[in-house]
Amino acid sequence: MILKCIAVDDEPLALDILEDYISKVPFLKLVKRTENAIEALQVVNEGGIDLVFLDIQMPELTGIQFLKIAGNKADYILTTAYSQYALESYDLNVSDYLLKPIAFDRFYKAVEKVRNLREKLENNGNSKPAEQQAAPIVSPVNTPPANAIQDYIFVKTEHKIQKIELEDILYIEGLKDYISIFTNNERIITLQSMKKMEETLPKSNFMRVHKSYIIALDKIESIERSRISIASKIIPIGDTYRDEFFKHIDGKNI
Repeated sequence: MILKCIAVDDEPLALDILEDYISKVPFLKLVKRTENAIEALQVVNEGGIDLVFLDIQMPELTGIQFLKIAGNKADYILTTAYSQYALESYDLNVSDYLLKPIAFDRFYKAVEKVRNLREKLENNGNSKPAEQQAAPIVSPVNTPPANAIQDYIFVKTEHKIQKIELEDILYIEGLKDYISIFTNNERIITLQSMKKMEETLPKSNFMRVHKSYIIALDKIESIERSRISIASKIIPIGDTYRDEFFKHIDGKNI
């Protein structure tokens, strides 16, 4: 059984990762990738799509709105960085719910579940069209929380998509539309907002301390007044972030 699928996300990097993952699974065939949710809705409405990888937060049409309009014309796997949306998607026809950054083994488990269900329906002689079939619903209890500890992230550099181990990150500096990720061994520049990076990183060990800086808390060497020292780099603590930072530090008994 080959599942024809479409990937919908307003972030090109997220689409690159999905396309790469899909190419590694023999029973998946990517029919289209798009950043435009309305265009994707038209493709799904035309029929012939078995599986939709759907981002929740998109500008023209949110993933939740997409689901309500499209109905059960295909199976859906939601992709997002925000676990709170699992509660709303629980009442919709969703096969699975993947939190970004998505690990390949978790991706494979989700698509295999969709294939197994479809094969079971087919073997049982269920001839109902996709729009009349109910896809299994994944309880939000089984999804990891937004602040679950991740081992790595993927970022898009000029010529490639690079994997970065979180334990290697020292701090992150914002540079207008770009950010620089400083690790133990290198500096990695990627086109991404500080806000998006802050939301992606696990809050258990990363904290924004200035409009231009996110730090790895376990890499702090010293704190003097409103300055943090990490690997010989002096990082200022912004007025907006000072109270929350020192409250967190006091809670860690540093």
